[in-house]
Amino acid sequence: MTLDLDRGPFWFGGAGIGNLLRPVTDDDARAAVDAAWDAGVRGFDTAPHYGLGLSERRLGAALAGRPRSGYLVSTKVGRLLVPGRGRGDDLASGGFAVPDDTVRQWDPSPSGVRRSLDESLDRLGLDHVDVAYLHDPDVYSLTDGLTQALPTLAELRDEGVVRAVGVGSNSVDALAAAVETGLCDVVMLAGRYTLLEQPAAALVARCAELGVAVVAVGVYNSGLLGRERPDASATYDYAPAPASLVERADAIADVCERHGVTLPEAALAFPRRAAAVRAIALGAQSAEQVRSNAARAAATVPEALWEDLRAAGLLDD
Repeated sequence: MTLDLDRGPFWFGGAGIGNLLRPVTDDDARAAVDAAWDAGVRGFDTAPHYGLGLSERRLGAALAGRPRSGYLVSTKVGRLLVPGRGRGDDLASGGFAVPDDTVRQWDPSPSGVRRSLDESLDRLGLDHVDVAYLHDPDVYSLTDGLTQALPTLAELRDEGVVRAVGVGSNSVDALAAAVETGLCDVVMLAGRYTLLEQPAAALVARCAELGVAVVAVGVYNSGLLGRERPDASATYDYAPAPASLVERADAIADVCERHGVTLPEAALAFPRRAAAVRAIALGAQSAEQVRSNAARAAATVPEALWEDLRAAGLLDD
């Protein structure tokens, strides 16, 4: 892959400014993007799914006027946004606090992929994106995604509408199948290669063999690794964390503390140790969260920490 994804301390994840779980004002969303830019972030990820297009519109507005050659943008295909009424509570159906006047429609067909990307470009105010990911194909039809959507994205890459083709998923099996097609430049791996657990270790190694880049997301495991000490309210995969995982995270925090490192700092450093992992993406809903992530990403983590975690049976690396 020729596209350099390592643009700053991390990529800005745009789900938060799409009103993930709670409303965010336009001003706060803009301030978060501005803070990311000030911190040296030059990669920005979004998707139609994030707030039914709200994230793409806000991101496009915040980046307008900045030199296009100076940053990368990724978005996703697989879901079309069509007029209609959802379930009445979009937090239940999609996790975003936005009006219930649009529904998501799965469509991995060539026409659906092209339409999705055209509409994303319109919302972003751009003439191309740097990475286009097939979004969660395992949720609806992995076969259709890999046989219809991925070849279409490859055609769009040849046409210059996208610079790199990827797949984003929580599923290790789905991403493993995707990289074997030979069509992927990059995969977005959500929550499965973290300091807490590494079920995707073989996939990450395979990506290194094939020259497929990995962007690691969900590196806090949706909150469990996001504090110096997990507590009873900690979440894992957007649900209350099982007691066994809280105990494991707490034990990891003990080792981190002995090395003068916080649990979140180690969580950000861990994925980047793998050769295939070219970047991590971190979501934020405020400038304060962005600045906190930037400080954590800048921390120095000693190699001895990983050795002690392995010795304690807390890291299968």
